[in-house]
Amino acid sequence: MTVQERQEQSTAAHSPSHPDIERIYRKWDEALSKNDTAALLALYASDAVLESPLVCHLMGTEEGICRGHENLRKLFEILAARKPKARQFYRTGYFTDGRKLIWEYPHATPTGEQMDFVEVMEIENGLIQHHRVYWGWFGFNVLKKDQYHH
Repeated sequence: MTVQERQEQSTAAHSPSHPDIERIYRKWDEALSKNDTAALLALYASDAVLESPLVCHLMGTEEGICRGHENLRKLFEILAARKPKARQFYRTGYFTDGRKLIWEYPHATPTGEQMDFVEVMEIENGLIQHHRVYWGWFGFNVLKKDQYHH
């Protein structure tokens, strides 16, 4: 069984009862991996909030929070230009209660190492309203080594 087949199998049970969750899980990862800012923004409410240490790092702010499409667009454009090679997109499924969507990008993958994150999104009316990114030790070291600026 391929990685993609395992991913599809692990999330297939969620699809019928939570189509917005399934759509955002698939489309968000696809848009980020392709550096498609417009597709990413289309998944967020106009007043959405994104929290991540990467916000401070890339946007030079004290607060790790982006609010609204204008700030999110700036973040996604900078991210597209500076994404390190260690930022890969292997994952094995998600958890949801129908409103909150949670998944992990684990450090170890079948093909090597990747930056480790947990993504937590609150979904309302089919859009991401609040998004929090929790960083693992490997991903944090990428920030510490300033690999987003190389």
